[in-house]
Amino acid sequence: MVDQELLDILVCPETRQPVRLADGETIERLNAAIGDGRAKNRGGVTLSDPVPEGLVREDGLFVYPIRDDIPIMLIDEAIPVPGTSAE
Repeated sequence: MVDQELLDILVCPETRQPVRLADGETIERLNAAIGDGRAKNRGGVTLSDPVPEGLVREDGLFVYPIRDDIPIMLIDEAIPVPGTSAE
């Protein structure tokens, strides 16, 4: 779990929008797309491993994965949220 103090200062590196923990529904949709082979990150890499948690941008378009309790806040690692205009 990401520390709340860290969450309070993190922003999207591209737009500077605040980020928040992704809710269960967003993670489920994302992992369903990964399971179907439909999910790619912004770097163009097709994802194969489920995302247990992530940080969603304020506009709800992209999720930054959290791996080993570390938010991966790189633009190319952002994953478009399925069902949004970013997909």
